[in-house]
Amino acid sequence: MAEHAPRRCCLGWDFSTQQVKVVAVDAELNVFYEESVHFDRDLPEFGYVPDVHACVMWVLALDIILEKMKASGFDFSQVLALSGAGQQHGSIYWKTGAQQALTSLSPDLPLHQQLQDCFSISDCPVWMDSSTTAQCRQLEAAVGGAQALSCLTGSRAYERFTGNQIAKIYQQNPEIYSHTERISLVSSFAASLFLGSYSPIDYSDGSGMNLLQIQDKVWSQTCLGACAPHLEEKLGPPVPSCSVVGAISSYYIQRYGFPPGCKVVAFTGDNPASLAGMRLEEGDIAVSLGTSDTLFLWLQEPMPALEGHIFCNPVDSQHYMALLCFKNGSLMREKIRDKSASRSWSKFSKALQSTEMGNGGNLGFYFDVMEITPEIIGCHRFNAESHKVAAFPGDVEVRALIEGQFMAKRIHAEGLGYRVMSKTKILATGGASHNRDILQVLADVFGAPVYVIDTANSACVGSAYRAFHGLAGGRDVPFSEVVKLAPNPRLAATPSLGASQVYEALLPQYAKLEQRILSQTRGPLE
Repeated sequence: MAEHAPRRCCLGWDFSTQQVKVVAVDAELNVFYEESVHFDRDLPEFGYVPDVHACVMWVLALDIILEKMKASGFDFSQVLALSGAGQQHGSIYWKTGAQQALTSLSPDLPLHQQLQDCFSISDCPVWMDSSTTAQCRQLEAAVGGAQALSCLTGSRAYERFTGNQIAKIYQQNPEIYSHTERISLVSSFAASLFLGSYSPIDYSDGSGMNLLQIQDKVWSQTCLGACAPHLEEKLGPPVPSCSVVGAISSYYIQRYGFPPGCKVVAFTGDNPASLAGMRLEEGDIAVSLGTSDTLFLWLQEPMPALEGHIFCNPVDSQHYMALLCFKNGSLMREKIRDKSASRSWSKFSKALQSTEMGNGGNLGFYFDVMEITPEIIGCHRFNAESHKVAAFPGDVEVRALIEGQFMAKRIHAEGLGYRVMSKTKILATGGASHNRDILQVLADVFGAPVYVIDTANSACVGSAYRAFHGLAGGRDVPFSEVVKLAPNPRLAATPSLGASQVYEALLPQYAKLEQRILSQTRGPLE
């Protein structure tokens, strides 16, 4: 009977590009329920038609998930709190009068029927939009340049960032802008659905807008003014990411049986929620080794730059997180595997095992497509005397690729203020995290142990953890204390003896060569 006993829990939601997903996590931090609606797969079965736009699609998906949960017998009465994540950089435009619709929802009707006419823009901008280059230049000029904007908001101007999207809408459709009473991020939009009123934007997701002063945690008046008039009142004041923003709307109490005391903790972006899901702590680094390689960093003293992004930390409002993206990830590793290891990962691993740390001073830069960090394309090989060479032996080529990828990550992380600490741990995810020899090089280059963790639902699980954190008192209670019962990651590699001396000597040389390549005309891909 015990297994059927009621389980007090928190819900973690994820409103992403492809789906809406939820997990339920109990008081011992075990995930015991999950459900999802994938837009391409599931919505046609429920009468979805192509002209239903993104805002309504997310609402419709929420309706479907809640009905699935109800049909499965999920006990909503046991939900203590909920939080969630939204794809970063998307924005929702509520038209005048929408607040009234939110606050007067009828429990007899699904949400999408009651909210479908509440949006002044049906095709809301999402992270894939890159049409705001002119607005980016205008914003940077208003604050004194790209570096000045990065120091203020954590990033130089990016086309997908919300401030620039708002500026374009205002410039091209001033009437639509004037009829918009509230602008939400996808995260605060999703939280608003549960609150039955407009939810504030949290610090962490808000710092991906080119509008929030990351040090002071207030909207920048200069940035707001450069984007559109009356913008501050349309955004509302930002709040700490661990804030309880209110109790759940009576709609969910009456329609699904949520308890009246169920709290809504501020929703945040998917990347910050993943940091929470992976339980990063000060000095930690998460490395996702996929098609693109992505780094999440926990920072105490950030150094905003022209590359990468600095966000307010979602679980500690006194600290920060950084994000760096590298385009040339697994596809580049597969290309060198095919060329230098006979298309075999086993031979690729043997090449790493048979070559020495530091690769005899042979260094390589491998960029099949134009890299983001740094902006280089092509393959560039240098011998121990820093002379450019046309080719390496196969085993040397394999190690040069992997060492080069990880040295670049460390150099650019340190450029944002990251420092390896004695307690630093690296959490590795993604396809290449299954290769222990690649992880050994990662441990050696960074001089820190590498762990692996299941992060399939990291944004959802992180949102549930954040709900528990908000319930426990948020800023007054360390996040690490709230999640101490969560499953521990598995140790995969520790630094080899002598690794720190090898790479401390090589890293400055690698950085110099990178600068040399950047200063020269980019050659063709070899």
